[in-house]
Amino acid sequence: MSNDASSEPKAVIRRNTEEVQGNGNFDVFEELFADDFIDHTPQPGVTPDKPGARRLYKALRTAFPDLHAVIHWQTADGEVVTTFKTYHGTHQGTFLGVAPTGRKIHFEAVDAMRVHEGKITEHWGAANLFSLMQQLGALASADRTERQRSAADAAARQPDLPRCRRAGFRARSRDEFCQPED
Repeated sequence: MSNDASSEPKAVIRRNTEEVQGNGNFDVFEELFADDFIDHTPQPGVTPDKPGARRLYKALRTAFPDLHAVIHWQTADGEVVTTFKTYHGTHQGTFLGVAPTGRKIHFEAVDAMRVHEGKITEHWGAANLFSLMQQLGALASADRTERQRSAADAAARQPDLPRCRRAGFRARSRDEFCQPED
């Protein structure tokens, strides 16, 4: 496919990312999204249609009013444009049940969107919501998980102790059934 043939669909997707998601211009949303739009991978609690996509974008803009994305790359295969981007923003409204924290966040997303006759008609995507929820404090942080892993690794490096002892149990001999420590 020539660059000219793929440039129009890429421009439509870039415009959605910058003007709708980044600036909250929902007049552009109405212009870009087909009425029969289908989201094949809707986010939790969102319907897989145009109203659902609008609701998701508005929820993102409410929770992260300064939301913007950095597009790292785009590629087109026929009518389908795949985009890898990182979203950035400040958590100032409730998102997925998490009250505002004021924290700066960032998370990656990969989207494949079909553009037919200048309209976005389909979407498939994955966003790193696990990382986002960790940043919002809703899940254990990677740092905490690493500390837990380090403690487990330290215990595993004691090969001369019976396995049950390393796990917090005591044994009178290697062949004896392990009992919980008192």
